[in-house]
Amino acid sequence: MAGSELFGRHDDLAQLAEFLDGVRRGGGTRLICGEPGVGKSALMTAATELALADGMRALRASGSEFEADVSYSGLHQLLLPVHAALDRLPPGPREALSVALGFGVGTPPDVLLVCNAALLLVTELTADGPVVLVVDDVHWIDRASAVVLGFVARRLAGRRAGLLASTRTGSVSFLDLRGLSEHVVGPLDDGAAGRLVDACHPQLPARVRRRLLDLAQGNPLALMELPAALLGSVRRTGTQPEVVPLSDRLQAIFAARLTGLPEATRRVLLLATFEGTGDVRVLRAALPDQSSLADLAPAERAQLVRVDDATARIAFRHPLIRSAIVAMSTHEERRTAHVALAGALVDDEERRAWHLAAASVGPDEAVAELLEEAAHRVMGRGDGFAAVAALVRAAELSTTSAGRGRRLAQAAYIGAEASGTIDDAKTWLTDARRAAPDSAGSLHAGNATAFLMINGDGDVNTAHRLLVGAIETGDHGYRADDPALVEAMHTLLLLCWYGSTPEYWEPFFAMLRRIRPRPPDVLALASDSFADPVRTGKAALGRIDAVLRTLTENEDPTRIMRIGTASVYLDRLGDSREASWRLVEHGRNGGAPRRHLGALMHLCLDDFLTGRWDEAEELAAEGQRVCDTTGFSFFAWYFRYNRAILAAGRGRFDEAYALADEITHWALPRGVAAAALFAQHPRALAALGQGDYDAAFGHAAAMCPPGVLASHVPHCTWVMFDLVEAAVRTGRTAEARAHVQAMRDADVAGLSPRMALLQAGAEALVLDDDESVAGLEVLLADAATRRWLFDSARVRLALGERLRRTRSSADARRHLLAARDGFAAMAAEPWLARVEGELRACGYRPVPRQRGGLTALTAQELQIAELAASGMTNKQIAERLFLSHRTVGAHLYRIFPKLGVTSRAALRDALSSPAAEQTVR
Repeated sequence: MAGSELFGRHDDLAQLAEFLDGVRRGGGTRLICGEPGVGKSALMTAATELALADGMRALRASGSEFEADVSYSGLHQLLLPVHAALDRLPPGPREALSVALGFGVGTPPDVLLVCNAALLLVTELTADGPVVLVVDDVHWIDRASAVVLGFVARRLAGRRAGLLASTRTGSVSFLDLRGLSEHVVGPLDDGAAGRLVDACHPQLPARVRRRLLDLAQGNPLALMELPAALLGSVRRTGTQPEVVPLSDRLQAIFAARLTGLPEATRRVLLLATFEGTGDVRVLRAALPDQSSLADLAPAERAQLVRVDDATARIAFRHPLIRSAIVAMSTHEERRTAHVALAGALVDDEERRAWHLAAASVGPDEAVAELLEEAAHRVMGRGDGFAAVAALVRAAELSTTSAGRGRRLAQAAYIGAEASGTIDDAKTWLTDARRAAPDSAGSLHAGNATAFLMINGDGDVNTAHRLLVGAIETGDHGYRADDPALVEAMHTLLLLCWYGSTPEYWEPFFAMLRRIRPRPPDVLALASDSFADPVRTGKAALGRIDAVLRTLTENEDPTRIMRIGTASVYLDRLGDSREASWRLVEHGRNGGAPRRHLGALMHLCLDDFLTGRWDEAEELAAEGQRVCDTTGFSFFAWYFRYNRAILAAGRGRFDEAYALADEITHWALPRGVAAAALFAQHPRALAALGQGDYDAAFGHAAAMCPPGVLASHVPHCTWVMFDLVEAAVRTGRTAEARAHVQAMRDADVAGLSPRMALLQAGAEALVLDDDESVAGLEVLLADAATRRWLFDSARVRLALGERLRRTRSSADARRHLLAARDGFAAMAAEPWLARVEGELRACGYRPVPRQRGGLTALTAQELQIAELAASGMTNKQIAERLFLSHRTVGAHLYRIFPKLGVTSRAALRDALSSPAAEQTVR
């Protein structure tokens, strides 16, 4: 609940309101049933409030297991507020009911007389208006009261009085329930459960929230009370426990049905709880000789567990039953269970290590080593949280200070670099230094310190110097198979890129050359493609395809992200889209946020270049939220940059400039030169969109001076065409020609089809010959070039402008119309207005935004267009047509320019226009 709101109970409340309306007209009874904690009492309270608001009298009572043996205690609670009305009864019934309720003294009355007296009193009360008796937890009402209530309930018809009672599903009650209509209250659906959590625990971290929803299974009481236990565990260990400690109220609820089970049954349930997967074969192997799975039968009969014969799996009816089982066990019982399971899991080293760790009562180096190995395996699957938990526990079990320090330093690095547990990482790093002072010089500690520094108030230069020193003094021997060295080199690569000067890169390449027998493939690739692609990128071209092919079966999120990074300036991000989407989905489901962010960065960049601007805006906003909520504040500038270039492209110039200024203001004090340079890109783009070519030249030149492709500033290739266009427009012919010559000398066209397009486009702007135009025409006809929707549309616009002035208007119109379709698909309004002005200058008089070209659509495209126009989301369309939602998005990406529309609303208009209807007919 939040205030008076009951989340997800609209239908339940509607039925209760209907019941109360029936009571007003002529009486009735209703029994509310549900699992413990599902919210029955909240509904009973809401029903009482509804009755009172409608002018009805509501008498309330609640059963208590501690008063279940006190005769008439429930009836006393119910009728106490109206004891004065006893005077309205005849002497016999008045005295019988008064004695039964303890208001008077006398001989204990006959039960039937008490029943009739209670019915008579209720009837007398209805003379003043409708009456509803509200009895919560009726399964705990004493026997005598239950008899009276049952008697009254069956005689309320026609009396404008009603009985509303609640009971737990499967409970035994003294109340005769025959003839009572039931209303079963189920758990909250996912949406309602999420709204309840957000209202009561708005600051809950995303992964804790998701774990809470999984555990609670829609039980409102669990949703309210579990967060404290979950957060406490995360603060202590950095990860979430498989079995969660319960609050007293939850423990009482879920333990109630366990107390009557035989001891042997509870032992099997404890094993099943710790085993976790429900594998019957593992349980059978873990059972002691005198036990068998037949001991599970009482729990099955009590519906606490069920066994699926087809899969040989045991499943608990509710996840919190497992927590109750653990809470009821002793320390030695728990330890024995873990030892037994470790013995049964000899072929599963990871799970065996955890069970041995749970059974350990003191330092154990063998178990610590097993856990450390397990941490490396789970990190390879992208589970940074589990890796941290394993390393922290391994540190606790270490027998030497050096081992403890090393493992804590590794935990600190993973916490700072991958999982976002920044505060915990600081603690682990401090503890590592206390355990072994020389661990401060280890690579893991240096890596962790560097990440903590840039994510805090530290600067890139200090972090760079610290990490270079850690690598140079490390005892790794520059072996390529040393994981700490490889991680440190990848971190150093990013720090050098942030610094954006050759001086930062010199120690990196010096150390890279010392790695033996050779650097790992992705590190070597990135060193050529990411550092200074203008000069070394072509050396990576022969290797990138082999690395990209490994994405199809690779599940290591770190490798996937780093391959994407190595692909950026070779324009190969499209090859890693599917793998990047896997990381995004993994992150949305609680995976390591750093990998989530990396994938979002790559998808945003690719979306911008290929014209998926709506998706890019959504993903940039998501990236910003992830940065703000997971402790990775440093990386927020990437998403401000993406938002800024999109705003500039769509004509939201003030927003673009403001975001660029935010980046600059943040970056300069921290020495993040790359970010400060990046901020010039949206400024240049916005100025071009405004037609302020002098300002555009200044911003592009600040990133890359004319005639020079700046050393170790790889993003200079993204503003080459901007600079040349702005130079031509402002009469800076010499600067434009110098920059084109620099592009030719560096042969940037050899890096990718996009770079070839930008170089050819720049050449066509400054070279007064037919050869440059012919070469550009060939490129624009290539399918590989058409993928770069924004760049190809801009180059076509520039070419159309030139052709209109120097050659035939027909050639110009052809390119201008193609550019118009591209800009319309992206809703790039400033560019769209410019191209339409050029078309008018060509004498072209188009009908307003052609909407009827349905013949250009394939049958599947038409079907997708119609579903999208009906209001369905990509996901809903995908489910309807058995496609992936990304395939649907790709189809819409092609449909929009074919129809000359830029939004789903316009899509509806296009499909409903007379021309479209005629086409369909």
